[in-house]
Amino acid sequence: MRDLTAALAAGIQAGVVRPVMLFEGEFAGGTTRVWTGIGDLAWNGQTWLGIGYLGGISDIEETDELRAAGVTVSMSGIPQSLISLALGDVRQNKPGRLYFALMDGDTSNLVADPYLAFEGRLDVVEIDEGAETATISIKYENRLIDLERPRERRYTHEDQQLDYPGDMGFEFVPALQDAQISWGSAGGGGSGGLSKK
Repeated sequence: MRDLTAALAAGIQAGVVRPVMLFEGEFAGGTTRVWTGIGDLAWNGQTWLGIGYLGGISDIEETDELRAAGVTVSMSGIPQSLISLALGDVRQNKPGRLYFALMDGDTSNLVADPYLAFEGRLDVVEIDEGAETATISIKYENRLIDLERPRERRYTHEDQQLDYPGDMGFEFVPALQDAQISWGSAGGGGSGGLSKK
């Protein structure tokens, strides 16, 4: 069972359902909060700007496999003069969240409480430029994407100190690279030794 409030679960089962999506993303200039309705919306102590049909959200994929599934948030109708300003605020790995919510048919308020449908970090940005306006598509990936990133670790003294400060186990690794190791001697029966070239 999903972590839904009783009010939200009841609203989903009602005869008339008015679903909306809320997006919250962090950028260099601050946090942007928008929703798919018209006008301002107050929720969670914040004001969410209504973008109506000017925005788009890709399908939120669910899977029982252990793999990363991302989502794309699009904002269209952006004037060409604001493209550089919008791109200047984009920062990779900044968090973003999508909430699924229902509107109360009688009061036009949110049914408590919206469900966190997706949470991830900003990956890439694409721009589709038109004659006068453009559409910016921001792709977010969930934290499982870290499983696909290579781990850049080394068998060095400096790398060992990151996890185990004070451990001297790799202190002599550079010296071993130039060392010549003799196992026994030409006459046989020798104890061998370690010498530098």
